[in-house]
Amino acid sequence: MAENAEVLISKKHELLLEEDKIENLIYCIRGYQVILDSDLAILYNVETKRLNESVKRNIKRFPENFCFQLTEDEYTYLKSQIATSNMEEENASARGGRRYLPYAFTEQGIAMLSAVLRSDEAIQVSINIINTFVKMRRFLAENAFMFDRINSLELKQLEYQKESNEKFKQIFDYISEHEEARQKIFFDGQIYDAFSLLVSIVEKAKKSIVLIDNYIDIGTLNILSKKQDGVNVTIYTMKKNKLPNHDIDNFNCQYPILTVSYTNVFHDRFIIIDDLTAYHIGASIKDAGKRCFAINLIEDIRIVSDILHRLEIETEEIS
Repeated sequence: MAENAEVLISKKHELLLEEDKIENLIYCIRGYQVILDSDLAILYNVETKRLNESVKRNIKRFPENFCFQLTEDEYTYLKSQIATSNMEEENASARGGRRYLPYAFTEQGIAMLSAVLRSDEAIQVSINIINTFVKMRRFLAENAFMFDRINSLELKQLEYQKESNEKFKQIFDYISEHEEARQKIFFDGQIYDAFSLLVSIVEKAKKSIVLIDNYIDIGTLNILSKKQDGVNVTIYTMKKNKLPNHDIDNFNCQYPILTVSYTNVFHDRFIIIDDLTAYHIGASIKDAGKRCFAINLIEDIRIVSDILHRLEIETEEIS
């Protein structure tokens, strides 16, 4: 088993000696560019334990800016990175697993390692590693402007995202605060509030409005005039409450098309929007706010269909 591990380490050592492979072993931790002890052990073709023992015997040569041990959080973060995780798993497998948090070596620490390990191979490996550090620093320096631009763009994107999130929050808060109540009651004197709610219901119509109300007058037409262009209005009322023809004609001149039909089978008042949404109204809309009354949204679409069907079979159009 030990022999197989040594062979595996030796093969990795040969593969990683090239500078472009070494680049993949360099991580940024605590503001330093570092290489982990297990990866360095492969590069130097030694066991991780031996490398760290050599450092401990010469601990005065390795201040914290040369070598430091990772914290649990730092190690967990590194393991979450795919390349690091794969490397750590392979290295741990080759050495039988690790029982302590890894050490990280900066460029200065790696230069010191060549003196501590005392071999020609260690010197050459350290030179290759340091050359890689230098090349990466040169790349960062030469592209500093580009990175600044990227950071600036990322910052602007974050600011835009923050602004967008705030706007969406305002919209959702508004929707939540202004969500249509399924039931609403108005007391006497709330004329404006009642008028405003009825107008908002009328404005929702895209195609048609059906009003069932036994008592209509010019006030009723004033509310219906707030509809959108192209929306047809049909009023169902009792014959004895005949709306003057000139009022109907005047309305149609400006807000076509209004049709009035007669029926005497309804006691309550209803307003139906686009044959889909219906409201039960406790008083004639001409008296909205003058007396206490309530408005209820009818949730069962079958009731809406039943009302419309009854209107079809028991109405008489105005003559």
